[in-house]
Amino acid sequence: MIEIIEGLPDNVVGILAKGRVTAQDCREVLVPAMRQTCGRHHKIRLYYELSSRFPGAAWVDLRAGLEHVPRWERVAVVTDVGWIRHTVMALSLLIPGEIRVFATTQAPEGRAWITADRGARRRQTAPSAAPRGRPVRRTG
Repeated sequence: MIEIIEGLPDNVVGILAKGRVTAQDCREVLVPAMRQTCGRHHKIRLYYELSSRFPGAAWVDLRAGLEHVPRWERVAVVTDVGWIRHTVMALSLLIPGEIRVFATTQAPEGRAWITADRGARRRQTAPSAAPRGRPVRRTG
């Protein structure tokens, strides 16, 4: 099942995947949310909280939603599933924008990062400070 996370800025698509996600979930929930957000913004952000070890269509059919995105600004993936964390890191080279993977206990930090102004974050973070979420790829 996919749920849209409410209360995020309108340039952020926030989804929560629980249990087994079907292709129908992606077509009826994820794709319309992506299209709506892309209609308002050239660059969008994705917050993807995944609690299932075997997400099914949540992972495979995510590409259906990705086809409609002109450019990712940021992607935050929140999961404790090791193989998903590693896959996101490997695929980060193919996805433009900043990508970070957060542990489930870091979900509030992931939401803060995905909604933060890029310039504000740079000003607040000291050069020697280590980021709390694991940065997969940084863009300038």
